[in-house]
Amino acid sequence: MMPTMPESIAIVSLPVTDPDAAKAFYVDMLGFEVVRDNPMGPAQRWIELTPSGGGAHITLVTWFEKLSAGGQQGLVLRVDDVDARRAELAERGVDVGEVQTQPWGRFATFRDLDGNGWVIQQPPTRA
Repeated sequence: MMPTMPESIAIVSLPVTDPDAAKAFYVDMLGFEVVRDNPMGPAQRWIELTPSGGGAHITLVTWFEKLSAGGQQGLVLRVDDVDARRAELAERGVDVGEVQTQPWGRFATFRDLDGNGWVIQQPPTRA
């Protein structure tokens, strides 16, 4: 009998150098919501955030030796209107690229304060 596997990704660890600055960026610039911000021992914190529309959470981490700040690339935020979301991010001061079109959808990219790479993606309309 096969073991039951999880049905979704719950949390993605995002390596950062300054948890307070990263938290402010994700909350103030991107509109993420704080799920929890708790101490984890004497020198670490568990900062868990979620996009305002739900989905997998992120946790801002400093404690994984093999995850260096800026090393996470290609995280995708699905949006309904990439043009509107891009304009909103740019207005908030995020350095976001121009919208591009591919067969898999329309998208723009940006990086957080540490250089972690993100994609905002609008899926193609179904024919």
